[in-house]
Amino acid sequence: MAGIAPRPGRAARLSDASIVLCHDVAMHDVVILGGGPGGYEAALVARKAGARVTLIERHGLGGNAVLTDVVPSKTVIATAEWRSIAERAPELGIVAEDGAPVRTRVDLAAVNARVRALVARQSEDIAGRLETEGVRIVHGEGTVTPERAVAVGGEEIRGDALLLALGARPRVLADAAPDGERILSWTDLYSLADLPEHLIVVGSGVTGAEFAEAYSLLGSRVTLIASGDRVLPREDPEASAMLTEVFRERGMTLVGGRAAAVARDGDDAVVVTLDDGREIRGSHCLMAVGSVPNTDGVGLEGAGIALDERGYIVVDKVSRASAPGVYAAGDCTGVLPLASVAAAQGRIAMAHALGDEVRPLDLGRVSSTVFTAPEIATVGSSEADLKARGIFYRVERLDLARNPRAKMLGIDEGFVKVFGHTVTGHVLGAVIVGSRASEHVYALSLAVANRLTVDQVAESFTVYPSLSGTTGEVVRRLHGMREDDAPHGT
Repeated sequence: MAGIAPRPGRAARLSDASIVLCHDVAMHDVVILGGGPGGYEAALVARKAGARVTLIERHGLGGNAVLTDVVPSKTVIATAEWRSIAERAPELGIVAEDGAPVRTRVDLAAVNARVRALVARQSEDIAGRLETEGVRIVHGEGTVTPERAVAVGGEEIRGDALLLALGARPRVLADAAPDGERILSWTDLYSLADLPEHLIVVGSGVTGAEFAEAYSLLGSRVTLIASGDRVLPREDPEASAMLTEVFRERGMTLVGGRAAAVARDGDDAVVVTLDDGREIRGSHCLMAVGSVPNTDGVGLEGAGIALDERGYIVVDKVSRASAPGVYAAGDCTGVLPLASVAAAQGRIAMAHALGDEVRPLDLGRVSSTVFTAPEIATVGSSEADLKARGIFYRVERLDLARNPRAKMLGIDEGFVKVFGHTVTGHVLGAVIVGSRASEHVYALSLAVANRLTVDQVAESFTVYPSLSGTTGEVVRRLHGMREDDAPHGT
């Protein structure tokens, strides 16, 4: 395989602010192994640039994001949210005709049937779009040859550029291996026909927290086992503390500061043994203890593609792997396990390979959301990061409960927090906790990405009444901040 390299004198600069200029190209052949967000977004970019594209996928278009992770999990979460809304209807004056309390029952078989149908439709839509754009789709298990071609179904497919979008799979503990019936990974949940009576969730990261709350709202008794003293330990401490309290108020049992050592399926229950010897019994157990990359058994090392100590493909900020002409995107790179980041990596890789201008991946501009209720959305620098870097900043925060639109909707939880640079006035980062925080963070994402000042954001109109009005009020409070009134800066 011939690699595509920049013209002499125009080598890639990999700082966050640099723009990489590549050589002019004519038609090229691009091979993509993996059909998740990194793969299919790369395919679309490559076709738009005029390349011939072959995409190889073993399961279905969309990858984990569509088939087993983001789309199905968020569908279950949305269902749980609607049930919660329905049962709060009497607070808004909506009651049953006979005056009885509004009661609902969850038919999990029907919920999961809808999930599977939605997943199939989304995967088919992606396949249809790729075919319309002229992407050749090959279904099968591909491996990389020492010459950096892809062998699949007795065929060797070669190209000028190879993108690896191999994805990841749930991490399995030796003494708590999922059996698909009572001990589950998150990919097993969508086959359940009955709501678990008592679901033990091991792991309090994003996946564990989201499913713990979803099943709690659906009606399961839930015990969440966290290795630390709060859920979502990597999120903003105030946001994490609020969600921890919300979980407790809703009746969830939190076991903090412990790790699960063993999970076994007994005669009538799952028994989870903690590292201090205590046992917790439940009807089902969800193991949400992270993921591992799908990089083993694919032939990468034989092709000169370097992996790190955890098995992730080593890439730079324009998604190049160590071998000439090879790129990688998504969860197999270990950069940041978000579908949006995978898609960005795929687009950047193809732009670089095919001669377009490229702005290297800047994780400081990434926005993300934990889809609990309330949601936690973040963008830019965290407060811990600002302190560690010695940045002069000021923080302003307002509760959503005082927002008129929130009052109308019965929202009494959440807040908006914005960090502003006391010297330049730039928006450095933000945290939004509340209903639909994933939607409201976009304005602040634009501000961080485009280095807008708090005053520029404040001068933009918000609708009255709207939840985003609180964002406008918070940035207005940051007007006139000075270096000498930065209590949190150094």
